[in-house]
Amino acid sequence: MPEYVNVKRNIGDQSIIFETGKLAKMADGSVTVSYGETAVLVTVVSVTELKEDQDFLPLQVEYREKAAAAGRFPGGYFRKEGRPTDKEILTSRMIDRPLRPLFPTGYFYETQILGTLLSADGQNDPDILAINGASAALMLSDVPFNGPVGAVRIGQIDGRWIINPTHREREISDVDLVYVGSEHYPLMIEGSAREFPEEEFIKALAFAHQSIQELISAQKELAEKAGKPKRQCLLFKENVEITKWIADLFSHQIEAALYVPSKTLRHNSLAKIKQEISEKIIQSFPHATPMEISWSFDLLQREIFRRNVLTTQKRCDGRGLEDLRPITIETSIFPRSHGSALFSRGETQALCMATLASLNEAQELDAYGGGEQSKRFLLHYFFPPFSVGEVGKVFGQSRREIGHGALAERSLLPVIPSETDFPYAIRVSSEILESNGSTSMATVCGGSLALMDAGVPLKANVAGISVGLVKGGEDDFDWSHYCLLTDIIGLEDHYGDMDFKIAGTKKGITGFQLDLKLKGIPLEVMEKAVFQSKRARLIILEHMDKVINVARPEISKHAPRIEKIKIHPDKIGLLIGPGGKTIKRISAESGAEITIEDDGTVLIYSSSAESLESARAMIEDMVGEVTVGGLYRSKVVSVKDFGCFIEIKGKGEGLVHISELSDTPVRRVDQVVRVGEEIWVKCIGVDEKGRYKFSRKAAMKELQSKGIG
Repeated sequence: MPEYVNVKRNIGDQSIIFETGKLAKMADGSVTVSYGETAVLVTVVSVTELKEDQDFLPLQVEYREKAAAAGRFPGGYFRKEGRPTDKEILTSRMIDRPLRPLFPTGYFYETQILGTLLSADGQNDPDILAINGASAALMLSDVPFNGPVGAVRIGQIDGRWIINPTHREREISDVDLVYVGSEHYPLMIEGSAREFPEEEFIKALAFAHQSIQELISAQKELAEKAGKPKRQCLLFKENVEITKWIADLFSHQIEAALYVPSKTLRHNSLAKIKQEISEKIIQSFPHATPMEISWSFDLLQREIFRRNVLTTQKRCDGRGLEDLRPITIETSIFPRSHGSALFSRGETQALCMATLASLNEAQELDAYGGGEQSKRFLLHYFFPPFSVGEVGKVFGQSRREIGHGALAERSLLPVIPSETDFPYAIRVSSEILESNGSTSMATVCGGSLALMDAGVPLKANVAGISVGLVKGGEDDFDWSHYCLLTDIIGLEDHYGDMDFKIAGTKKGITGFQLDLKLKGIPLEVMEKAVFQSKRARLIILEHMDKVINVARPEISKHAPRIEKIKIHPDKIGLLIGPGGKTIKRISAESGAEITIEDDGTVLIYSSSAESLESARAMIEDMVGEVTVGGLYRSKVVSVKDFGCFIEIKGKGEGLVHISELSDTPVRRVDQVVRVGEEIWVKCIGVDEKGRYKFSRKAAMKELQSKGIG
């Protein structure tokens, strides 16, 4: 094996370099992938001995970003990298999903893929490099693997396709598509778009597939120069005799159980049949292992399900191939949440609750690899064990929960109003109460409804649905017979070949994710699935729009209101005070939250009108300037027959004419106000000499309209 080998290809506007033979040489496979000044090391190690009764591939994929890669110290008290961030977990999932189907069937040796960010230029996202690096490391290793795969990110700016756009380009791109494929077929896609038309989406897939060919060529060249011979290993295979014995005696019972409409009853019926098989099979096969029995039983269920779908188009719950399950929707479920919605589709149920807060609650991100440094829109997805009728341990969010939440979050983000139009931090919490297929898409629907219910002015409702696939034939390239299934349930996901989730508005796609159990899928089949998904999405949107199709005109009374004022940028430091002392005092005394932006915009948040006015007055007293239409707390300094002169602290004096003292006729000024008294006034204009005119009457009217006074 050569000591050092590198292979270089031009991808997009830069070169990608695969290197091996220098770092981590004791791993089964090791490669460093560089693009610009971003570099990722990926290693592969697979054990050579099987664990007893191992019946699945224990593939562990871990991706980590090191602060040193960006020349930074890690955040937090300990100043070292801690538990994986959401970005690291999502990248690990993107590496895992396209590679897992390419291991040989029955390969159950524990395998670990580790990716480490070693250099970050802040512009080129390392996730694409990590996927390519994992494929290349497997190609170099002696681990059996039916690769390689290539990965690119595709963007579109002003109608022009861009390969591997930088973080800055992604901010203005119409689509953010991560595409992973083999030489012939797509394997995984993931990303988001700004209401992207389906026709353009198909073009993006075709362009992406063309773009990965050089990456696949580079990995093949690297493997030819430095790859190890593939190891000989034991692959688990079914016991054909046991499978035939179960089929002869129990096929009819298994088929009847598979077509019980209720998920729980179906599961219980199959469990009883399996128990009966386990008890009886010992007589004919005394040495049969539980693993062999389970494998054959599961294989027979799969064969019966797939045969029926392909030959009779019969689905487990009796629906047609494109039929949706019944949909029910409720909003404003709970009085204290700012917005809520209960979305049910068959036996899948998501309760989504929206919460509004000040921009101070936006999530700060380390983002060593570059990209967004904070998030004001958050969606969190929770999948408790009772949702599938099980007992389980309850910890923090699992990787699956983080992945599903991220898919729903990016599907809704394109319709979230800008910070300028709606200066709130926004969170959606999705509680999965029942699960039987595509809870992430139910979360998209429920999240959209909950945001509307909270008064968030979304551009439009967003709905999502999953399309499944059952392919006939054993040849990977024979696509003469297949069925696409709309709105798949859990069993169809388990025994089918695809889970293709697409979310969007009536105008176009906003989020998508493809997972396959096959070694790829033709683009023309994906195109059919895209438009089949669109037909279902439009039906779901009709149901949603009947319940709520525009945001509530008022946000919840329990949500914080906003008062926006403008101060001169030079006075920001004065308002904040040394160490934030002044702004903290104002917040404590008024009970309001205060956010100050660099341009001098001050946002005051509180669910109490009195609190808002108190904070606003204190800020105005300190740094505000008199503006027409502004409310001010003032002190009466003198009383005249024609009105009273008032003083606004730090801003000088002004006149309140007798006609502006009250909404009822005033004969004597001293009957309404007295020297030394504090009153609210509103600036109503400027006279011909440039002096401000004030009105107590207008101030009282405005305060009463806000519920104050």
